[in-house]
Amino acid sequence: MDRERCCVRLSVQPSRGLVDEKFVVLVEGALPGVQLTVRAAHQSEDGHSWEAFAHYNANATGAVNVAKDPSLGGTYSGVEPMGLLWSLRPVPGSIPGLRMRKMNIQTPMVVTISVYQGQLTEGFVDEVPLASVVVERWYMAPGVRRIPITEGGLTATLFLPPGPGPFPGLLDLWGGGGQLVEYRAVLLASHGIASLALDYLTNKMVVETGKMVDNQYFETAYSVLREHPQILGSRIAMLGLSFGASVTFKLAVYSQVVKLRCAVCIGGSHVQLVEGSVEQMLSVFNEHANKTRINEKNEVIWRDLVLPIPTDPKLKVDVGRIRCPLLLVVGEDDQSWPAHESAMDMKEMMERAGNSNLLTILSYPNAGHLIEPPYTPHTRASRFREFRGNQTFMALWGGEMVAHSRAQEDAWRKILVFLRENLYGGSNPGPASLSNL
Repeated sequence: MDRERCCVRLSVQPSRGLVDEKFVVLVEGALPGVQLTVRAAHQSEDGHSWEAFAHYNANATGAVNVAKDPSLGGTYSGVEPMGLLWSLRPVPGSIPGLRMRKMNIQTPMVVTISVYQGQLTEGFVDEVPLASVVVERWYMAPGVRRIPITEGGLTATLFLPPGPGPFPGLLDLWGGGGQLVEYRAVLLASHGIASLALDYLTNKMVVETGKMVDNQYFETAYSVLREHPQILGSRIAMLGLSFGASVTFKLAVYSQVVKLRCAVCIGGSHVQLVEGSVEQMLSVFNEHANKTRINEKNEVIWRDLVLPIPTDPKLKVDVGRIRCPLLLVVGEDDQSWPAHESAMDMKEMMERAGNSNLLTILSYPNAGHLIEPPYTPHTRASRFREFRGNQTFMALWGGEMVAHSRAQEDAWRKILVFLRENLYGGSNPGPASLSNL
């Protein structure tokens, strides 16, 4: 044991990188054939502890390369270069329904990767690791600028990529939980696209007046992007997740102000009250979301997601009228919204309108609702607080961990390609990187 501890070396390259950048975990100096456990540990900003671990046998030279060697068990199995991140889960004894989300994007996600002798599944705090390395995972690349925006009653943050610009722009909308969520927008800025993260449900104006925003609010956000001196006003996209995707559909089709170069919608539905307000739209979806209940073991105890595709044109956005490229990303095991069914109906609508050439659908079997940037730990269910009132319930998002993680990695790569092709006209500004710092 003492010989193992003094000789085993652990390296992670790069030890500092963007969250969507792969790393290589290498163990060297162990005895040939010895059983080892490689573990990742992280404390999230809300104080909860997360871990992932995998069992390996050292090869004939006493090494383990996580990018090439198969895990024999743990929180993942097989050859999974990034399994130590996407299989992170709350440590035993944690409260149910946790979801990992980065709120302060100006600090890194810090992960401690350690190697232990033997095949451990618990009790890590009582064991002394053979070696450990601290890894930083950043959403914000060097040189990205964070600019709070309050003009026009907005609650928003603009992220500008490094350099003088001008840059194409993107309006980033999250879903029905509200709040200003910045980590996807800043990661897009780290890849060369100026992005505006927008809070449209729990922003200051809504809190003070008690009234929901209307289309003018989103059009104001779009205008802020269009008129910014470092943004190409004719090259602006929208990206929406869940309810944010529904808002994106409506603006892309009906707004006389919002003129998009392209749009990306993740896990959204075009079924909504076309003439309705944001509050009316959200109330319809909440009625169905509240029908989903699971117990503390993440087992479904009641689910009714029947949200039929209506024939009444007043009850669904006429995407046949859209005039910009549209990328739909859906998980076929989405247990929150009928996004896959909605995507198939939109495909038929666009085919009838003769503009199906504008539509690309990425549909992933066994993936759930929350398709996020790559290596984000899969959350099948989590506690969800409605934007109004104090009601908190367990929301079932769906997805199987491995398939969902594959979907996140593939979808993010294709989203970036789609945005670059349509916003940069095919030229690639290239991703920023922390690897050389």
